[in-house]
Parts: sequence; structure tokens; C-alpha cells
Amino acid sequence: MPRPLRLRIPASIAHPVRLLPLTFFALILVGTLLLLMPFARSGTESPGFMPAFFTSTSAVTVTGLATVDTSTYWSPAGQGIILGLVEIGGLGIVALATVLGLFIGGRLGLRTRLVAQADMHVVNIGEVKPLFRRVAVTMLFFQTVTAVVLTARYRASYFDDLPTALWHGVFDAIMAFNNAGFSLNRDSLVGYAGDGLIIIPIAFAVFVGAIGFPVLAELFTGWRTPSRWTIHTRLTIWGSIGLLVVGALAFLALEWTNPATLGGEGVWHKLVTGIEGGIMPRSGGLNSFDWGAVRPETLNMGTILMFIGGGSASTAGGIKITTFLLLAYVIWAELRGDPEITVGARSIGPRVARTAITIALLAVMLVVTTTFIVMVMTDFAFDQVLFECTSAFATVGLSTGITPDLPTDAQCVIIVLMFVGRVGTIAAAGALVLRRRMPRYHLPEEQPIIG
Repeated sequence: MPRPLRLRIPASIAHPVRLLPLTFFALILVGTLLLLMPFARSGTESPGFMPAFFTSTSAVTVTGLATVDTSTYWSPAGQGIILGLVEIGGLGIVALATVLGLFIGGRLGLRTRLVAQADMHVVNIGEVKPLFRRVAVTMLFFQTVTAVVLTARYRASYFDDLPTALWHGVFDAIMAFNNAGFSLNRDSLVGYAGDGLIIIPIAFAVFVGAIGFPVLAELFTGWRTPSRWTIHTRLTIWGSIGLLVVGALAFLALEWTNPATLGGEGVWHKLVTGIEGGIMPRSGGLNSFDWGAVRPETLNMGTILMFIGGGSASTAGGIKITTFLLLAYVIWAELRGDPEITVGARSIGPRVARTAITIALLAVMLVVTTTFIVMVMTDFAFDQVLFECTSAFATVGLSTGITPDLPTDAQCVIIVLMFVGRVGTIAAAGALVLRRRMPRYHLPEEQPIIG
């Protein structure tokens, strides 16, 4: 019998660190081709290449930035394609394939495990298989509950027929949990501003989706015993809650009297929007107010929250909350002159600290450089461009409204930012300069003057 044909991946790209960006890029190309189909565009005109390419990249990277209006430019079929790309991108193309393999065959190859490990940031390779099972169940559970709540509210107060309410409920639930900013409404959530039965469930789904799958898996079995949580879970949970409180209070303090946002609204409306203002910049992307109308201080605060992002191995972007807090512990240890970096009753190894510093510096370099490039290409103000570039890198999707007006070359810069922000600065850099062998020697050590 003839041997079955097998697709052989060249060794130069077979390493998980390189294979991960390639799989995401392949999905973006597939999404672009689908969105270029005539049935994906509403009306009689065919979709343009740049709108399709930009939208596909934004959907796969679960960002939500758009150069065209999702509600009017794309047909229901096109909106369904975007929904599917967001769902696959949120889980991770490799994670989704692994989960499907678990349900079908129950086996994982070593290479598949390694690729999945690189995508989900799992420390122990033996944790990959059970983690993916919990990921699938967790995503389905939270999205279903959110969709039911939203559908009930939409049907009761906003839409006359159940199919429309259900479509909006499912769409918004998937976007919320996956931290993507696409909406079926021209003005996102502005039409629901102050409605706590819509804004709070969406914000809660965004918050849970930004925690990270490993943390959710640990909470699933040990939520009653915080003292036994790992350092990663402690940093993610308490850091996320802390940023939520600080972000919400800062947003309310800055926008309470702003007539363009909260100035003329009631107390309940302000509190609901304050919760949204503390959660959405972490990676949500949906908004019930115009970010282009907020005070400059609020815009800067949103930029900082977007840059920090959510939890590792989550649908959120940014440098991640664990990276941000570990850098704080590194600084604290240096100021105190401690020989070790300690978090609680645990010490943090130098390799982890070095990785955190590398991620932060690469992110700063990338955002600053691209902000400068976009400013050269356009006439927009610095704070607007910085907000837009940070939103793209952190895969948030919030915008001051300048994205549709960017020239094609500036849109390409935003596309690169979204892609790098999704696959990670370390994975993107490692894919290009991956060292295949560890050096077998050490060079003489020298201490240059620092500071």
C-alpha cells in the first residue's frame, strides 16, 4: 500500500516560538479572503482589501479597532465571519485545535503540546491537556450566561423580536469575554449608556476574560483557599481588582463634571459608567461614551491602563499585570538592597525578572517608535496618536475616532502593532532571533557603571 502523504514542516519554522506567529498570520490571511467575498459586504459593492485585511487582523488579535463601520459596511455574513475570527483568536488558534483534538481523539502530540504551551504560558507541560478542557468549558459557560442576560435585557427594552435580541446578545457576549471591541451598533454601547443590566454584565465578562485561563483553572478548584494560590494567581487577582478600583475612582473623579461625558448624568449612570471606565481600558474595547471627548488626564490614564493590560494567557493584551507588578517588586528590592526578589513567601528567579524587564522595554520601544511614525504620517495630536497606538499594541480596541481617518501606511503600522501585541513581544522577537543551541561557555564577567 502507498504511504499516506504527510505535510512536513521545515525545521527552521517548526519551533513553537516561530510556529505560533505563523499560525496566527495564516488565520488572518484566511479571514481576509473570507471578508473579501462579495457576500461579506452589505450592499452591492465588493469589499476593499485594506478594510478586509485590517478587520481580519483586528478580529484575530481580538482588538476591535476598525476602519469601517461594522454595523453598516459588513453584511450579517461578514459580521458572522468577524465573530468567528474573534472566537478563534480569543482562544488561540493552537488552543482551539488542541481542544478539538481532545474531544475527537483524546491524544496530544509532543509538538502540539509544546506549541500550546508557548501560546498559553503554561509552566508544566503536563498541565496543557487538562487546562484546555477547562478553557473550553469556561469560555462556553461565561459566554452563554452573559448572552442569556443580555438577550433578556435587549428583548425587554431595546428590540421587538427575539432573533435580533439574541443575535446582539450573543455577539456582545463573545466580544466581551474575548476582550474585543467590535459592535453591531454604529456607536458601540452609547445607546445603552447608564443601563447597568447591560453595561455591568459586559464589563464583568471583560474582567473575567482578562484574568487569564491558568488563573481561572486554579480558581475553579481552589477559590475558597486564597492562602494556597500561586504567586501568579495572587498577583493577577489582587492586581486586577486594584487596577479596577483605582481606574474607576480616577475616571469618576476626572469626568464627574465633564459635560461631554458624565457632567449631566445622574449618580447611578455615573457609577455604572465609572465601573466601565475602570475595566474597559484594560482590554475591553467597548464603550458607552466618547473617548475622544474625555479630559486629557483621563485619556492619559486610559493609555496607562491599556499599556498594563490584563492577565497572562488571557484574551487581554498589554505587558500584563504580572509583568507590571513584578517590575514593581524588582524596583522595591533594588531600593532596599535585597539580594533576592521576594513576593510573599516566595523568591523570584533572575530569569523571570529579566523576562519581565525585556517585555516592558520592548513594549515601550514599540509603542514610542510607532507613535512617532504615525505622527509623521498624520496631523493628529500626540495624545490621540499615543492612545491609538497603545490601544492597538494592547489589543484593546478603544479609539478617539481617528482610526478610520488614518492613511493606508498608518493603518499598516496599526496592523503590525495589533499582531505583535497578540502574539507577544517575546514570541515575536524570539521567532526572528531564536537561538537553537545554548552556548557551552561563559565569557569573563565585567561590571559597567550603572546610573
